[in-house]
Amino acid sequence: MRGKPSTRGPGLCRLRRMSTYRILLTPGDGIGPEVIEESLKVLARVQERFGHEFQYQEEIIGGAGIDKHGVALRPETVAAAKKSDAVLFGAVGGPKWDDPKADVRPEDAILGMRKQLGLFANLRPVRVHPLMLDGSTLKPEVLQGTDMVVIRELTGGLYFGKPKKRWENAQGRQGVDTLRYSEKEIERIVRVGFDLARQRRKKLTSVDKANVLRTGQLWREIATEVGRDYPDVALEHQLVDAAAMNLLRNPSSFDVIVTENMFGDILTDEAAMLAGSMGMMPSASLGRRRKDGTGIGLYEPIHGSAPDIAGQKKANPLAMILSAAMMLRLSLGLEGEAAAIERAVDVALSEGYRTPDIGGAGLRVVDTAAMGTAVAERVEKGE
Repeated sequence: MRGKPSTRGPGLCRLRRMSTYRILLTPGDGIGPEVIEESLKVLARVQERFGHEFQYQEEIIGGAGIDKHGVALRPETVAAAKKSDAVLFGAVGGPKWDDPKADVRPEDAILGMRKQLGLFANLRPVRVHPLMLDGSTLKPEVLQGTDMVVIRELTGGLYFGKPKKRWENAQGRQGVDTLRYSEKEIERIVRVGFDLARQRRKKLTSVDKANVLRTGQLWREIATEVGRDYPDVALEHQLVDAAAMNLLRNPSSFDVIVTENMFGDILTDEAAMLAGSMGMMPSASLGRRRKDGTGIGLYEPIHGSAPDIAGQKKANPLAMILSAAMMLRLSLGLEGEAAAIERAVDVALSEGYRTPDIGGAGLRVVDTAAMGTAVAERVEKGE
């Protein structure tokens, strides 16, 4: 991983008072370090153009953490995160650590980080770039106009409910996971959805399984109650199976979706295919916000560690780069800088730059580093 990028900038940037931000880097496993590297390349150009200083600290997590420290997430890493303005997270996991009976797993890093930092809202924007309408398996006319944000609750549900265990008895092997939600957990995530919908097209879709699950019935009840405080936002309820179908049948009908932990995990992986690849999908995990809207956040691409292509320079860094843009906006309050990265990504795509996962005939199919460089250069030029 590279050291701290240069903070020198041309022209007026030298005359500005420099703003300093602390960012924790947790590259993790597989392609995580590769895509983190490209996001740093882009952030270096942001520093130069806008006159900021990003101070980085790096921590080993996930499978690499298990190999070095015996655990996926050390208390020291959590302490470093709490002292930082934001966390850039790569990816964790791989076949080397894929033992379901293991006491420690690479995924403990991301789950533990979210829990200990109080990050309860995962925002996953899903936007289909107009020039990539042919990149999905869906018909272009179905994808046209798709622009939504899925908000996934992060700290409750099956992933954290107790009891959670496996055992064996006379009937054979058994397992149980507990799906539990409290009124407080549901209300706070639903309010995040309503607040975001107010800033967009004023439509919120609450996704549950109220026809079967007691937690789903509670979710729908509380969402309806909270909705009375937002008369300007249209609230609709969809069962998760219907929502999964409608994501493929009529994706442009969605504005903001809010749902529980496991449903959000599954639906956003499905939604990634609308954009053509998981390599295009950023995310932000947020907790309590300050009055100015900023606060600690963890930013990561929604793709996994992709060990099958690790080290081959095939990984798409755009999801990680766009996650860095979300970091600038949501944790550092740097709207103009975030928009500059997003514009640079759009320009690079419009000029035909593609990684293998989104490549096609007549396009510039490039490797991971070349895609990162293409975006970074367009940030510097202000394109």
